[in-house]
Amino acid sequence: MSGRLLLLVESNTTGTGRLFARRAAELGVVPVLLSADPARYPYAAEDGLRTVVVDTSDPDRLGEAATRLAAEAPIAGVLTSSEYYVPAAAALASRLRLPGPSADAVRACRDKAEQRRVLAAAGVGVPGFAVVSTADAAVSAAATRLPVVVKPVQGSGSLGVRLCSDPDEVAEHARALLAATTNERGVATPGRILVEEYLTGAEFSVEVFGTEAVVTVAKHVGPLPAFVEVGHDVPAALPADLERELRQTAVRAVAALGLGWGAAHVELRLDGPVAKVIEVNPRLAGGMIPELVRRACGIDLVRAQVLAALGRATHPERALYGRASIRFLTTDRDGILAPDLTEAVTRAGAVPGVVETVLYRAPGEPVGPAADFRGRLGHVIAVADHPAEAAEAADRGVAALTGAITPASLDRQEALT
Repeated sequence: MSGRLLLLVESNTTGTGRLFARRAAELGVVPVLLSADPARYPYAAEDGLRTVVVDTSDPDRLGEAATRLAAEAPIAGVLTSSEYYVPAAAALASRLRLPGPSADAVRACRDKAEQRRVLAAAGVGVPGFAVVSTADAAVSAAATRLPVVVKPVQGSGSLGVRLCSDPDEVAEHARALLAATTNERGVATPGRILVEEYLTGAEFSVEVFGTEAVVTVAKHVGPLPAFVEVGHDVPAALPADLERELRQTAVRAVAALGLGWGAAHVELRLDGPVAKVIEVNPRLAGGMIPELVRRACGIDLVRAQVLAALGRATHPERALYGRASIRFLTTDRDGILAPDLTEAVTRAGAVPGVVETVLYRAPGEPVGPAADFRGRLGHVIAVADHPAEAAEAADRGVAALTGAITPASLDRQEALT
């Protein structure tokens, strides 16, 4: 093999994982996906991406794989687009003396309990919280602040995050979380959970690169008790004082956690005029946010992250002043995707301003209410010159896309007749 290599330690299954590999190739390096199971990433085969099977949970096996690859061609950088493998990628980059975030800072940040403690000690606003390891302790911690949010200390995509309104709900959800010994990626989970104050203010994220806030994103969250993100608007339309509060809080949080290399995705809620950090993710945002930022602002965060891994300093600068919105297709009841999805996709794509319409599921596949990001069925992206226009187009597009879902009750009735 000729050419320098960019090692990608696992990936997210949708969204930016594919883009990381494509940007690497565009920048003249060869992407190589290191994965315990490359088949979980269909884009790898579709794009002809080179894959190496290795136990990515074992630092020594990762190091050995890197050594073998280095005998073929120089390794230029190490990255991941997956929340779960940021510590492994950071540790491997450090081991190879390549650019990357502090492995220790990333490990601490990935533990939301430790993250909460560090931020609170630094004076960065966070919700009230308690770290517990039993259902009884969860109930006790919730007693004075119901309703509360109960969630794992490690996780991604709202997995396991639930609003609990009474002690029985707290106990039931706490027991379910504590009974799990591994997450959906098969990675061992700590026997601790968070019980935290429920903030009712509007939710945002700030995309930070290095030590600077790049853009503020407005979030749309689906029906409680789950916290499924069903849409984003880029950039958020905000008064100057709230914009400043969100950006400054996000940057302070990143600094307090010892980050400051590459991308960080900081999620916040407003508590009156005060921004409080829900969590800091030491990685690029998911939910197609980087694509919205590219379309609205002309800033390619995926490319910037790849450049950072290659040791080529970059400062993302805004080149456009448009607006972009995404809305995710979800359903509030059991159903099935229509055998022919063409009509719904065509109607959604015909909405003025819609630039992308994607369904994640196959025709005829059963679907149901979303408990986390895995329940999202597709998305619509719209762009415009003004925030209201982009948001309205995305709303209309996803409404048209709902025609792809047939209620399960109707499907059963048709089968009976």
